[in-house]
Parts: sequence; structure tokens; C-alpha cells
Amino acid sequence: MPTIDWNDFMKVELRVGRVRSARVFAEARKPAYVLEVDFGPEVGIRKSSAQLTALYTPEELVGRLVVGVVNFPDKQIGPLMSQCLVTGFHDDQGRVALCVPDRDVPPGTRLL
Repeated sequence: MPTIDWNDFMKVELRVGRVRSARVFAEARKPAYVLEVDFGPEVGIRKSSAQLTALYTPEELVGRLVVGVVNFPDKQIGPLMSQCLVTGFHDDQGRVALCVPDRDVPPGTRLL
């Protein structure tokens, strides 16, 4: 694996957000939700397509903290313009588990 320096890492804006809404993304090719995530006053609310359906219901996601990349360019996913990438890890069955802070931190807080 190639190494990167600190400046490379700092180019990625990883921030904490709070899920404000989650709904089934019926038009997606793979099962997914449309999330609206509040990343605080500096970034605002962003939409994302997230393949979290195997481990989470929409109701479980609302109010949860997540970690997202907020400085990727927008990406068209079917009829949705995804504005951030919500991060997660695949488990041994290929299901996505969210990457989350283990304590409550304010939305918008940057990972450093």
C-alpha cells in the first residue's frame, strides 16, 4: 500500500454529521437509503445514498451520528445527486456497518 503524507490526509474533509432523515431509495440498483445529514453550520445539510439496508432501518438511522466525507464532488446516483459519502466498514458477510464516533460530538466536527 502506498504511503501518504499529512498534507494528503488533510485534503479529505471527514466530518461528523447527524442523520436528519432516512428513506428507502426505491430507484437504486442496489438496496440503499437516501440520507439527509446535518454537518453543522459551516457545511450544512447534505444528501447521500447509503447501502446500509442490511443492518439498519430508516428509523434506527434518524438521530444517529455518522462520519462523512464532505468535499468529494457531487455524484449523480439515479435521480439523486449525492453530496457526501457516509463512511462504513464491510463485515464478514459484506454488510455495511457505519463508522461512528463513540461519544457525542457536535455536528460539523472535523476528524483530525
